[in-house]
Amino acid sequence: MSQGFGEFPGIYKRGQPRYLGEKVMMKKAVKKVVTAAGLLAVTAGQSVLAALPTPVAPSTAPAAGDWIGLISGYIKDGGLVLGLAIAVLGFLWIAYLGFAKFNEARQGKAEWAEVGVLGIVGAIVLIFASYLLTEAAGVI
Repeated sequence: MSQGFGEFPGIYKRGQPRYLGEKVMMKKAVKKVVTAAGLLAVTAGQSVLAALPTPVAPSTAPAAGDWIGLISGYIKDGGLVLGLAIAVLGFLWIAYLGFAKFNEARQGKAEWAEVGVLGIVGAIVLIFASYLLTEAAGVI
């Protein structure tokens, strides 16, 4: 293949030269469009920020200007929400196991007594987890 003016050796795709300059120009054009869109979004967002409501104070209600108390209050509330999320996941897991064991008992793969034992043990585990979360909420 002959190399003409402006062609690079070894850069051919199906017989057509691929110019590096075209790729660079395309990247620059995309970058300009993205930058313009970002500036437009920031400019539009400035007027929206003025109408935001004040944030909800944490449950500990620290004094005005007490940033450390405010942050620790938010951390405490986050810990409580995390504990509740863990309790919900435990409930869903025990419910899933209960349905699976019930299905196995219907198909004859498990005894009905196993379903009852799972229900009793699952209830005890959920009650114990709720007790521990209640105690942890008081400590935090």
